[in-house]
Amino acid sequence: MDIHKLVEQAQKGNSKAFLEIFQQYEGTIFRVAYTYVKNKDDASDIVQETAYQSYKSIGSLREPRYVKSWMTKIAINQSIHLLQQRKKIIPFPLEYTEQNSASVSAEDVPLAVTLQQMLDELDINEKKVIQLKYYQGYTIQAISDELRLPLGSTKTILYRGLGKLRKRLQRGEVSGGY
Repeated sequence: MDIHKLVEQAQKGNSKAFLEIFQQYEGTIFRVAYTYVKNKDDASDIVQETAYQSYKSIGSLREPRYVKSWMTKIAINQSIHLLQQRKKIIPFPLEYTEQNSASVSAEDVPLAVTLQQMLDELDINEKKVIQLKYYQGYTIQAISDELRLPLGSTKTILYRGLGKLRKRLQRGEVSGGY
């Protein structure tokens, strides 16, 4: 069935139509959440919360053609919210954990750098734009519309973030390990 008709039916309270819409984008939502939280269980929780939030507020969606972008934005916001909540938690120092820190040598720690570690060091807007562009395949115009930013600002954020990544690689300012 046409996505526009499904959205209209969902907005009128048809839960089966909403479920059909959500199932089409569930995989994308999971991937977006996972790129932020890096944990399958947390990503699954975010998918569930995104389903709930989008079902609850489907009536506020003005343009049915943007339902995927709208749900993706809800997932991003839920991911950011979870990460902000985690920042409030103070981890125990390593010596208080059950793991014996003396048994881990420097040779056991791989000196590999992942793109995700580098993305985590960017500011939140740069990270959002780069993930939407390269992980989700959005055009710059679609990212601009999604994040409600001017097109020029979106381009600036994208190129500034890419520039930071490029400079860190060229200077060798990358750290591996934990």
